[in-house]
Amino acid sequence: MAEKEEKKTEKKPEKKQDAKQEKKEEKKNPRQEERMESLVRIFGYDIPGTKNILVGLTYIKGISWTISNAICLKLGIPRNKKIQDLLKDEIRKIEVFLENPHLLDFHKNRRFDPETGKTTHLFGSDLDISKEFDIKRLKAMKSYIGIRHGAGQPVRGQRTKSHFRKKKTAIVGKKVAPKPFKPTAK
Repeated sequence: MAEKEEKKTEKKPEKKQDAKQEKKEEKKNPRQEERMESLVRIFGYDIPGTKNILVGLTYIKGISWTISNAICLKLGIPRNKKIQDLLKDEIRKIEVFLENPHLLDFHKNRRFDPETGKTTHLFGSDLDISKEFDIKRLKAMKSYIGIRHGAGQPVRGQRTKSHFRKKKTAIVGKKVAPKPFKPTAK
């Protein structure tokens, strides 16, 4: 009986070691797959292929989670589908939709544009440029928001007692060149 028990105990550690080796091999394979990750270009942005569509579309500047969800629902694309699994036709559909998004007005990021009066949705560099021009317009008209932007202070009513402090004082230890002495003439 003692011999049987010894054989059983000997077999168990071997199985455990084999299982450990298999787990190590399984761990190595996903790392190799991550290294060979594909990038898909949609609307001028590189999106990692391993991301879901819902997450991947948010890599495009100007697309929020809500708009990403709306794109998936409107175009009938499952949200959990990987970006790398998209067909060229589906990518083209997404780009066409983004050029002229059929969304509700409150989802769009440029409502009642001051210049045109229209409600549009901007992406990428267009969004940056319009935001920059809006800030310049506010500074030019000397509105409260424009003044705060110009002063580098918070715009949306945050308290400034303990935050938003910038180094505006002289640097300690920096030597200032002495002014030459000029005798006064009497």
